[in-house]
This record gives sequence, structure tokens and C-alpha cells, in this order.
Amino acid sequence: MQPLNLPTYSFNIKFRGEREWIFDVFRRDWYLLTPEEWVRQNFARYLCEALDYPESLLLFEHKITHNTLTRRCDIVVYNRLGQPIILVECKAPDIVLNQKTFDQIARYNMVLGVDILLVTNGLSHFCIQMDPRTATYSFLKEIPSFRSMADQSSEVI
Repeated sequence: MQPLNLPTYSFNIKFRGEREWIFDVFRRDWYLLTPEEWVRQNFARYLCEALDYPESLLLFEHKITHNTLTRRCDIVVYNRLGQPIILVECKAPDIVLNQKTFDQIARYNMVLGVDILLVTNGLSHFCIQMDPRTATYSFLKEIPSFRSMADQSSEVI
């Protein structure tokens, strides 16, 4: 798989027939190694290893229903109270992150109502801070660490 704009992590990868599979340490199972799965695995490791989010607070391919349609969020990060706080949308590296991508994660967030949206293709990363009080958003220069999220919040994260 192609190098990403993330730290390099070690993965357990094997071939089954002609296809590559990756062991997901979070879900404790093997998954077909697609370009999008490569980004999801690397970005999840980045959240945990570089930004100190506990593995136990990440949920993968979380099902949501919006306008009677069932969709799957790539990664949802929860706080220690079980409330979703970050929504991550992963795309393959060859996918251009455009308005359609941002519209997709915004639709998902209509269900979850988190404050931080992350969009990545492994090469480019966008972090969006939502402000539900004013119905506005702003792009952040950095992805907040688990500690900084806890410091900003009056609730236990």
C-alpha cells in the first residue's frame, strides 16, 4: 500500500489467495486490505498512538440511520460517558476530498451531533470544529488530542 501523510505503523498483513488482508487490532479480526481500509487503519492508529485516544473509545463502521437510509460511519470516537465526540470519514488516497465528502460527513453528523469532524484520504486531513449554538463551523489547524478535548470540556472525557 502507498505511504500516507501519517506516521509509519506496523501491521499484520497476509495473503489469502490473490488478496491482501490486514488484522485490525481494534476490531480483532481480519479485513480485506482496500485503499480505504489502509487509510482507516493508519488513521485510527494515529488517533491512539499520537493523540492518545483510548482504543476502547473508538467504534468502527458505526451504523446510523438518516432519512430512512442506513449508513456506516468509518470511525466514531466517544468520551468516557459514552457520548460521541468525533466523527471520522476516511477515503482512499486517490479520492479527492471535495464538497461531496464534506456533505457526506455533515449528513452523518445530523444524526450524531458531534463537535469535531475529521475528513482524511491519508494524504490530506481536514479537522472541522462545529459550533451548534451558532450553527457555524471552522477549520482547525491541528486535530485535538484526547487530553486537549478533556481540558476544553467541563465533562469527563
